[in-house]
Amino acid sequence: MNLRNEEQPGRIAMTEERQSALAEMCMAKGMRMTEQRRVIASVIEQASDDHPDVEELYRRAVAIDPGISISTVYRTVKLFEDAGMIERHDFRDGRSRYEAVPDEHHDHLIDLRSGQVIEFRSEEIEALQEFIARKLGYKLVDHRLELYGIPLQPERKEPDDG
Repeated sequence: MNLRNEEQPGRIAMTEERQSALAEMCMAKGMRMTEQRRVIASVIEQASDDHPDVEELYRRAVAIDPGISISTVYRTVKLFEDAGMIERHDFRDGRSRYEAVPDEHHDHLIDLRSGQVIEFRSEEIEALQEFIARKLGYKLVDHRLELYGIPLQPERKEPDDG
């Protein structure tokens, strides 16, 4: 099934084969999947490495479908978040940033200089968190770990040629 609207040049076709897992989750939950929601779902999945905010999601979505409005992106992100399909993060930069709910748990290290978000998984940290919860009389059901740091090595400056 080709979803391309031939009367709107510049739009990229979203084929059934390319449909994102996020779009499939939406349909499984009974959500109406418009072409714009499909585009936004695809952009969110492709952007999981850099955890973009809504404005960046909008820039990427409008590059695919110029007819998408910023309000459509805001509404769709809210809908996906409320349905538990994407996670919102606040990495202390004043912006809500998003990623598709991952298949496997991971934590984040945020470089305070560059803003880069590094995803990682540590079995030692996972075991320690379980141990602490049990020691305090709890069963751990969820957690979120965000580490904030600066590089150990200072940024190198290029030597002057003069």
